[in-house]
Amino acid sequence: MSAEAASPGVPVRKRSRPRIDLRRLGRVALLGPVSRGRLPDAIGHVAEAHRAHHPDADLSVLSRAYVLAETSHRGQMRKSGEPFITHPLAVTLILAELGAETTTLTASLLHDTVEDTAVTLDQVREEFGEEVSYLVDGVTKLEKVDYGAAAEPETFRKMLVATGNDVRVMSIKLADRLHNMRTLGVMRPEKQVRIAKVTRDVLIPLAERLGVQALKTELEDLVFAILCPEEHAHTQTLIAESESGQDPLATIAENVRTTLREAGIAAEVLIRPRHFVSVHRVRTKRGELRGTDFGRLLVLVGEDADCYAVLGELHTCFTPVISEFKDFVAAPKFNLYQSLHTAVVGPGGAVAEVLIRTHRMHKVAEAGVVALGNPYAPDPAAPAGEEPADGERADPTRPGWLSRLLDWQESAPDPDTFWSTLRADLAEDREITVFRTDGRTLVLPAGASCVDAAYAQYGDGAHRCIGARVNGRLATLATALGDGDTVQLLLARDTASGPSREWLDHARTPAARIAIAGWFDAHPEDAASQDAEDARNAAYADGPAGTEAGGDGGPDGLDWPPAHPGPAVFAGSAGEADGAAPACLVTLVAESFGRPRLLADLTEAIATADAAIVSATVEPPSEQRVRHTYTLQLTDADGLPALVRAMRDVAGVYDVSRA
Repeated sequence: MSAEAASPGVPVRKRSRPRIDLRRLGRVALLGPVSRGRLPDAIGHVAEAHRAHHPDADLSVLSRAYVLAETSHRGQMRKSGEPFITHPLAVTLILAELGAETTTLTASLLHDTVEDTAVTLDQVREEFGEEVSYLVDGVTKLEKVDYGAAAEPETFRKMLVATGNDVRVMSIKLADRLHNMRTLGVMRPEKQVRIAKVTRDVLIPLAERLGVQALKTELEDLVFAILCPEEHAHTQTLIAESESGQDPLATIAENVRTTLREAGIAAEVLIRPRHFVSVHRVRTKRGELRGTDFGRLLVLVGEDADCYAVLGELHTCFTPVISEFKDFVAAPKFNLYQSLHTAVVGPGGAVAEVLIRTHRMHKVAEAGVVALGNPYAPDPAAPAGEEPADGERADPTRPGWLSRLLDWQESAPDPDTFWSTLRADLAEDREITVFRTDGRTLVLPAGASCVDAAYAQYGDGAHRCIGARVNGRLATLATALGDGDTVQLLLARDTASGPSREWLDHARTPAARIAIAGWFDAHPEDAASQDAEDARNAAYADGPAGTEAGGDGGPDGLDWPPAHPGPAVFAGSAGEADGAAPACLVTLVAESFGRPRLLADLTEAIATADAAIVSATVEPPSEQRVRHTYTLQLTDADGLPALVRAMRDVAGVYDVSRA
């Protein structure tokens, strides 16, 4: 998506660009060679764009859909003064240029008929089939008369649930929002701002996650112009000034072409201008812009192996900037994106960023899930008529983040909670993969903690989680996880155990936060008891905060502590516990995970072992670890091993030792 598409009046750039210029194509399709009132060639332009990607497509269904859309919308006008049919046509052309298959385009032409005309879903289903009907229903808004202020969040919930079954629903919605944003200038300023903010907070993150960069970049520029008009105008001036002089990227591009030609590597080397928001981000990061910061080199090759061959030649013949190297070919991003990223130093010290990808990678980078075609098309290699064992269609394009979103939204019946949580969830733009001990994986947002892993693995069963091991070392539930970590979760034997309020400070995923808050709502008496214990712990505390400590933990998914703990970690010495005197004093330190009722359970265990507490110190919890120091009086030193075992048996205690 071009920056100039978002900002009419900016001089057209002279550099070649492989990026799909949807706005220019939209004008051609809608206006054609004749006046706006006729639109006789409109569907012809859509068909031509569709055939470019799908030469054997059956166009008769598009013609029928256009006839129904045009007749049902006849007489309706947009706020811009154009016939309403221009909108579904523009949305359909956007998707056709991105390579969407026929079913998506058919539904796109009809996407407003059920919402704005007398056409019913049953009519769409009867005329065009179940899939088209499902897509049209997925993008149809809920009525404000029925939902009031909750209409917008509940409409998005409905679309996201529909997207969970068919990602083509969101493809249509994104193209629909792009065309509406292009024509937003006819709206009142306050409405422009409101729509732009929703686009920024919800639609742009969804476009990013679905990999549809061609839509995402133009949406970003349109939002940028509305919400940050001064910065947008300044960026526009900088881009215009950069085009008035010699382009330093052109020289480097020619040197790269020569290098690859001499190496016998067939490649297309292009200059890919940055869009407005990208230029603004670079300027914010670096302060002063270099001449090469207004674009990047794009090298397109035929095969995956050619990407690495190009990389080798560039790093051999130019000085590479190693810190800029990223391999998204071997490890694709979670939104399907694949490319090699590097940077090289050209003549005069100019640094050029370089993207290396195959032509197919480039298509997917631009169009994301739209470029994958129909995810439900029959597998030509599968036996005729064979269906999945569970009777449901498997969607290869359904990513982990969408599955997580669909899970937590079921626990957020309140529209305001859903709406605010959705925005927060979509703001997490990176993912990590952590490993369970059974070899399975958990996909979590970057920055997720062991709390998030617990709820992702066990659901409500995570309420009784008391600790974890990360990469074999004992860790608190507050521990942040990194990509590739192995996590083992430790559960208390008491199934009635509940979470700690502190967990809310460490939970990043909506599923964890909603589950924790729900437990406290359902157990008000336990919540009050925990608050009282927190107050007692604070009253006992008189030392420095505890620190991280390593140690051993139990196996993943097993109760903790073990049913038969090992020998006590202490040894007799010439001190207060030595000998067989009728009474003795001993000081013990208990290391534990913080949890509700921990202090009460420990003091009860001490009393059960016939020991009296002379003094006690409970240090303030540090990352959910608590250190207790007790000076105890025993009637007989021989009772010390039993006392230590009793304290170690308390859920959450992972070590007891002599002070």
